[in-house]
Amino acid sequence: MSIGETLREAWVRARAFLSNRDANVAMIFAISIIPVTIAAGTGLDLARAMIVRSALSEALDSSALAVASTTGLTQAQMQTEAQNYFNANYKTDSSYGTPSTISVVVSGQEVTVSTTVPMPTTLIGIAGIHTVNITESSTVVWGQNKLWVSLVLDNTGSMTQTDGTGTSKISALITATHQLLTMLQNASSTAGDVRAAIIPFSKTVNVGTSNVGASWIDWTDWKAAPPGGAPATTVGPGDSCPWSSGSDGFGCVKTPTNGSSSTSTIPSSGTYSGYICPGVEAANASTGAGGHYFNGCYTSVATGGTTTVSTGSSATCNGYTNCTCTGSNGSKKCKADNYTHTWTVNATSTWDGCVMDRTQSYDVNTTAPTGTSTYFPAENTQSCVPSVLGTLSYDWAALSAQVDAMTAGGSTNQTIGLDWGMFAQTPGVPLSAPALPANTNQYIIILSDGLNTQDRWSGDGSNQAAAVDARMALACTNAKAAGFTVYAIFVDLNGTQGNSTVLQDCASDSSKYFDLTTSGAIITTLNAIGQQITNLRVAQ
Repeated sequence: MSIGETLREAWVRARAFLSNRDANVAMIFAISIIPVTIAAGTGLDLARAMIVRSALSEALDSSALAVASTTGLTQAQMQTEAQNYFNANYKTDSSYGTPSTISVVVSGQEVTVSTTVPMPTTLIGIAGIHTVNITESSTVVWGQNKLWVSLVLDNTGSMTQTDGTGTSKISALITATHQLLTMLQNASSTAGDVRAAIIPFSKTVNVGTSNVGASWIDWTDWKAAPPGGAPATTVGPGDSCPWSSGSDGFGCVKTPTNGSSSTSTIPSSGTYSGYICPGVEAANASTGAGGHYFNGCYTSVATGGTTTVSTGSSATCNGYTNCTCTGSNGSKKCKADNYTHTWTVNATSTWDGCVMDRTQSYDVNTTAPTGTSTYFPAENTQSCVPSVLGTLSYDWAALSAQVDAMTAGGSTNQTIGLDWGMFAQTPGVPLSAPALPANTNQYIIILSDGLNTQDRWSGDGSNQAAAVDARMALACTNAKAAGFTVYAIFVDLNGTQGNSTVLQDCASDSSKYFDLTTSGAIITTLNAIGQQITNLRVAQ
């Protein structure tokens, strides 16, 4: 019997008593104690019922939120999950009654959990009412606002590190991202209301070789010859490589193919006879060019003439093979054949799809690419991210495939990832997001496991972090000013690196910054963020 029914029953009985004119005054007085007692008992039991109802409401809210925020559960699993959360949160003493088994009903975007407590009465038991059934429910719905999310994810080499359980950061990230995508998919009542973009990054981002003909790609750096100009006219087939392979150099390789094996001499036979091909630029702490491939070679065409060159005391003519040496040791000279060297660029079809930072200050904003200074510079580099970033999409299978393609390699440039996270939600080229619908919440979730070390201008070394961080700070300011809510996650295994101030400052507020010390925490953290941004709320 409900509280309302109980009160009505007590009133009916009291009126029946008062309308009775039999017996004497003493009897009337004695008997009148009964309805007075019932009335007092009703007030007491009403207070008890309010205590039970409040406790039920809080416990059921927690139970409903837990079920709604965990995807992929069967009905039985939802029942177990709801009951466990309810049991953990319902603290009312058993003297108030024992709740019945939790009921879980899912309907569209709603999850409703309910239960009933048969509460024992106190004084109104005199009226024959010994229990009052208190029924309560809680309904959770997914938010109706549209949702756009850019997942800016670190794919640098250190993501292969494992924590104490043997779980690598990159594997945990892949698992966590899959779960978050499922949560986002389930939060959409209408296809397209929720969209996501996957933005893997290291020093560069990969926009895909399908964009080789895009008008917004700048090929200037990609096609450029190595610094220092062409080799001397006396250098030709069989001679020594004219470039150093030391810490600031790049040496020679055998063919124009990026990653070709190194060589100390210029090929003198075969397809690439006379080709003088620079190798990859060595990593160093003074520039951001470390790991850059020169996409071409100098060819050597004999002119028929010779030049006399001094070779010092070398009996081998100082590496010149196409010459005749004269003179005594200490003043040897040789006549070397002359060559014309022409820089021959590789076909752009050999581009691997990566781009580097735009010219400052376009590197930290979403200014539309309208000319060379605002275009995106193509780059072939050792640290090119294999996983191609994607446009804002609700093709959940395609998004999942992008996540599976993620691998770890290269140095850290959070700025470029964040900038492309903004572009993913910006109409027009390069990623052509649709116009922002009304009532759309825009989020960027950036996760990185290291301090910034390298961008287009600053070299691969911890002493370069401040320069890269300065660019990052500007990008963060621009993102928040543009209306993005930014979640920032710093994965610092065992706390060895300390805090990432630039990521902490990038978060929209302190509750949206996470400093993690285990790989497994990546999974729990992305799940928690997913629950927040999908806007689960208690409706009733």
